[in-house]
Amino acid sequence: MDPIRNPYAPGAGQRPPELAGRDEQLAAFEVVLERVARGRPERSLVLTGLRGVGKTVLLNALRSAAVRKGWGTGKLEARPDQSLRRPLSSALHQAVRELGPAAQEPGDDGATHVLGVIRSFAQREAGADAKLRDRWSPGISVPAVRGRADSGDVEIDLVELLTDVGGLAADAGKGVAVFIDEMQDLGATDVSALCAACHELSQNGLPVIVVGAGLPHLPAVLSASKSYSERLFSYQRIDRLSREAADRALVAPAAEEEAAFTPEALAAMYDATRGYPYFIQAYGRSVWDLAPRTPITADDVAVAGPEAEAELAVGFFGSRYERATPAERDYLRAMADAAVASSDDGVEDPVGSVATADVAGVLGKKPQSLSPARDALLKKGLIYSGERGRIAFTVPHFGRYLRTQA
Repeated sequence: MDPIRNPYAPGAGQRPPELAGRDEQLAAFEVVLERVARGRPERSLVLTGLRGVGKTVLLNALRSAAVRKGWGTGKLEARPDQSLRRPLSSALHQAVRELGPAAQEPGDDGATHVLGVIRSFAQREAGADAKLRDRWSPGISVPAVRGRADSGDVEIDLVELLTDVGGLAADAGKGVAVFIDEMQDLGATDVSALCAACHELSQNGLPVIVVGAGLPHLPAVLSASKSYSERLFSYQRIDRLSREAADRALVAPAAEEEAAFTPEALAAMYDATRGYPYFIQAYGRSVWDLAPRTPITADDVAVAGPEAEAELAVGFFGSRYERATPAERDYLRAMADAAVASSDDGVEDPVGSVATADVAGVLGKKPQSLSPARDALLKKGLIYSGERGRIAFTVPHFGRYLRTQA
């Protein structure tokens, strides 16, 4: 079939041609936007799930929904080696610009004040004696506001900053939404400050919400920071697609190109991808390129399977595996073996959840001696700990990949 007309798009954060299976989340967010716009209380939102389930895609779709409502929006990606101040300042600067002419021009006293506070918040990280190259240059022409969001205590500063931004949005009759991807990578101090700021915003009824996305252990990260975070956010777990949604993700784009799948082909595709959105796109692209004609059959899926798996091995699994040191790779392989050994039927679950003691048993070492490798893998985002004494892969079916490598 014509590869130029291939509609499937495997990629990091790349929106698929058919955003299937996320109607519930999109509809719920529309309700949040309307409630906040009418001055009604509403919680900020946190999306959690494994890598490859489409969290970033959904985060971008929610942002688009906010933009259509006339909200000011900004987005940032958290990094473990970076403070929240600069990326959040850039995101809020963009949000203020999106609020409209009344809020983005320094001629208005309220906008001038908020832009100055944003600048003050960002520049506090560098310090008063910082060299020019270390100072934040956001393109804000107004001077920094002294004595506001510049105390050096990020919790105090963030509460003051978001309160001022929320007041500006309320005066404009609009709202502001900040979207944070990889939220689990925020530092402990920044997480605590963000929770405190969201708490203050909800108490004051200001039209500012935070929408975060992260790995499955993100709720535990937030809860460890502030006990009330369990009630502060609305948590939504983003998982693999149902059979119906997975079929729609394949059928709808194909129909746009006057192509189709046989029922047997759809069943084979779901069996191969298990409903994971990234896998669906990878298999869809390979099957399309190798199928001789429409409709696509189960035999076409079987022929394309090795190419799709090779694509996943390089772009999805391999790129992560290469980031691990030899000792860390040994730990990952031991996790994969322990997951199979501990299962009832010899088949691991998709995330390979295992006890750390079982991993140590496979390697024949004491659990304490493996702490450096485990901690490094946690920091690299290759594994996560959903509960004490247990770990799991952040990538579905990573254990299966590791056994093929062995």
